[in-house]
Amino acid sequence: MEAVMAQEIRAFPELDDMDRSILRVLQRDGRMTHAELSEKVHLSPSACHRRVQRLEAAGVIRDYVALLHPRAVGRVTTVFVEISLRGQSDEILDAFEKAVARVPDVLECHLMAGTADYMLKVVARDSEDFARIHRQSLARLPGVAQMQSSFALKTVFKTTALPV
Repeated sequence: MEAVMAQEIRAFPELDDMDRSILRVLQRDGRMTHAELSEKVHLSPSACHRRVQRLEAAGVIRDYVALLHPRAVGRVTTVFVEISLRGQSDEILDAFEKAVARVPDVLECHLMAGTADYMLKVVARDSEDFARIHRQSLARLPGVAQMQSSFALKTVFKTTALPV
């Protein structure tokens, strides 16, 4: 799957209550049929289908994905890595961002305000696997001056649904 590197800046359509209702339902179950969706939001199937198509075309609905259980695919260790770079020039930031997007173990990369320049969310099989990822991938990213890793002990709450 191709990494999402930078969100393009675009004007999204104004969302009404029906759009928000559709989005809430689809975020819980993106596989339901248009007929099932139309029942849940109390709209005719054809009108519901048109709205979903409009939301997809406008980029409000970006993708449909399968969310995997980390334990089922052997990725039970989550590590948050703060990275500080040697500089802040566009060239350094761009080189880092392009390179980190190619590391398959990195699920998220955020440019930060504060003490670190970037925050990464990394998944690994265990601490030894993370040591390999750190040594072979993260430490070799361009411009890295310092890294601070924090292991998650337990995921208390996690969602992919945005509040709409």
